[in-house]
Amino acid sequence: MSDNAARNRKLAPLATPSDLGTNAVKDIAAALTTLLADVFSLYLKTKNFHWHMSGPHFRDYHLLLDEQAEQIFAMTDDVAERARKIGGTTLRSIGHISRLQRIPDNDADFVTPEDMLAELREDNKQLIALMRQTHDLCDEHNDVATASLIENWIDEAERRTWFLFETTRREK
Repeated sequence: MSDNAARNRKLAPLATPSDLGTNAVKDIAAALTTLLADVFSLYLKTKNFHWHMSGPHFRDYHLLLDEQAEQIFAMTDDVAERARKIGGTTLRSIGHISRLQRIPDNDADFVTPEDMLAELREDNKQLIALMRQTHDLCDEHNDVATASLIENWIDEAERRTWFLFETTRREK
């Protein structure tokens, strides 16, 4: 392939077939890409806390966070592929994630198990709110397929939030 042909190929539009309008594709793909950055952020924080868990409930919390991290990571391919299916692009690097993420990192040397679980509970609640915003955008553009996926992801995040809430509830 000539240099000119390679350059033209890199600049060629995706032209993925979709009945969604150009603005819908642009808006929804951007929202999904930002959501994907949040999902990766939550995944890595959940694994961070899984790796650094300690204390008398170590085994239970360690396994809970591993299970939740697997569920969160399982979303990543679906989110990215949905953006591509409709004709958009998605994340390209860790730097791209860090520029877009709205769920904050936790780089502390030590976090108590209770604080880990409480922080993840709040992060999952934040992710639910962000997914609802993306769902509203999909509704505006009549993108029922993306909205349907998001509904399932919301249900999963609500379950994670519930488990984290019940785990941190204290007897009175």
